[in-house]
Amino acid sequence: MFQIDVMSRKPVYEQLVNQVERFILIGVIHQDEQIPSVRSLSVELAVNPNTIQKAYSELDRRGITYSVPGKGSFVAPGAVQRIGERRRSKLKEFIALVSELALAGIKKEEIIACVEEAYREKEAVQ
Repeated sequence: MFQIDVMSRKPVYEQLVNQVERFILIGVIHQDEQIPSVRSLSVELAVNPNTIQKAYSELDRRGITYSVPGKGSFVAPGAVQRIGERRRSKLKEFIALVSELALAGIKKEEIIACVEEAYREKEAVQ
């Protein structure tokens, strides 16, 4: 289920955070469902348990998961909304990118076609 790109510039813990958030958004993991333990994910991915713990701590800090001592980590109620709010903050970056593309001569229709393609892919996943 989880995959780590060892060649990525993105740190492993960030890759894990992003994957957990994506799995929640597409409905692979649901509210109050347990996510894999630090130990099991560490073994599965051959990643240091401290790295997994760092990702889980970040998810906890963001309010995406909650921990139950002795039981593990679970998807928090409202996680989808919290993830959506964080992603909404990226709209400013998107506007800046679209402005750069427009300056580079990319037509509005081409940008819109790319946005529509992204939504088609999203619908295909759901």
